[in-house]
Amino acid sequence: MQFQTPQFIEIEDKIFGPLTFKQFIYIAGGIGISFVLYVYLPFLIAVLLILPIMLFSAALAFYKPNNKPFIDIVESAFVYFISGKLYIWQKKPSQKKEIQKETSKTGLYVPKLSDSKLKDLAWGLDVHKKIQ
Repeated sequence: MQFQTPQFIEIEDKIFGPLTFKQFIYIAGGIGISFVLYVYLPFLIAVLLILPIMLFSAALAFYKPNNKPFIDIVESAFVYFISGKLYIWQKKPSQKKEIQKETSKTGLYVPKLSDSKLKDLAWGLDVHKKIQ
């Protein structure tokens, strides 16, 4: 018994003329919001608001940077802006001074290992664990 294997399953079907269902929804939503703004606002203000809305809906429907849908980029940006951020600033002395101090005593460069580096590493691991 022979069965046909489905091909091109990742390509969306064109439902509304040359548009897929998602593209149609994005464009129809942009047109609907633009119509409501045009009806209820003065013409100049409506035009100033309609242009960015139509550009955004067109970008959602057709623009694919790096072969990814634009909605994924918008979602990633939104998550980035609302998520918590951790800013750490630690002043580090220049390495030339440390190397000069350590080489002047023995004549050889020996890396400095101490408890403070181990504590910094443990603290960094704790912070990353809490963030995830």
